[in-house]
Amino acid sequence: MRAAVMGAGSWGTAYGMLLADAGHDVVLWGRDPQLCEAVNGTHVNAKYLPGVVLPERLSASADPGSALARAELVVLAVPSQTLRQNLTAWGSAVPGEVPVVSLMKGLELQTRQRMSQVVSDVLGTPARLVAVVSGPNLAREIAAHQPAATVVACVDEHVAQRVQAASLTPYFRPYTNVDVVGVELGGVVKNVIALATGMAEGMGFGDNTKASIITRGLAEMTRLGVAMGADPLTFAGLAGVGDLVATCMSPLSRNRTFGENLGRGMTLDDVVAATHQTAEGVKSSRAVLDLARDLGVDMPIAEHVVAVVHEGMAPKDMVRSIMSRETKAER
Repeated sequence: MRAAVMGAGSWGTAYGMLLADAGHDVVLWGRDPQLCEAVNGTHVNAKYLPGVVLPERLSASADPGSALARAELVVLAVPSQTLRQNLTAWGSAVPGEVPVVSLMKGLELQTRQRMSQVVSDVLGTPARLVAVVSGPNLAREIAAHQPAATVVACVDEHVAQRVQAASLTPYFRPYTNVDVVGVELGGVVKNVIALATGMAEGMGFGDNTKASIITRGLAEMTRLGVAMGADPLTFAGLAGVGDLVATCMSPLSRNRTFGENLGRGMTLDDVVAATHQTAEGVKSSRAVLDLARDLGVDMPIAEHVVAVVHEGMAPKDMVRSIMSRETKAER
């Protein structure tokens, strides 16, 4: 089939690669014409995946209409806070009645909507055609053809299976799930927990500390998901604990690296200036906490991440505050 991947960052490019490796013709849209020209001329996205040779079946275009023309599968890989603006601009160029796949892991700040909800809200695409891909999928490793698994979630299992089949390669194994809320929420909250884990790493704490943050972060993720109607078992799978562990522990993770720099004493402005790609957890953390408060869900790690990245709390004070909370039973 012909697929359009809208977003030429590291994950959009890597997903476009695997679609091409699966036998599809892929057009990668990027807003930078020079980057697109370089991809077409050298078959390398030097800005986001330097040194990785892209498949011949993948081309690039800075024209969204050209990228979307005749697409039988549309994949969205732009920063979450720009999705509504981009979809509004692309408008009628997005083909109707084709699966629309979200690779994004964020909550829209103004509405607190998940990305699949933004797609349906702007494009009018029915939920049965909106799929979400989420799992332990660090782009650089997938681009290197290292074995990985993921979850394709859609309320229509047949559509999930279509996207699963389209994405299957010898190095990339997708599983299906109908729990869109749980799969999507896991991808959002794990970025917030990764910021906290990164801060612990930056402050020199060891594996006990990081394992504690990850485990209690999983509890927060699960509590919020259940309050939103998700299946708690989703968080024990690839889109939950799998993605959480990869994002919290890998130096390839943007959110972990962002938190690590904060933990080392860099100011927020300095870290933002040094970060070349979007760390989704920074902006989504406030929306996650607001949503949790609306639902009466206790999320102390998320609360303290917001205090650091939005309210000026020092990471060392965050640790002191979390460790001095009232003791209680584990749940």
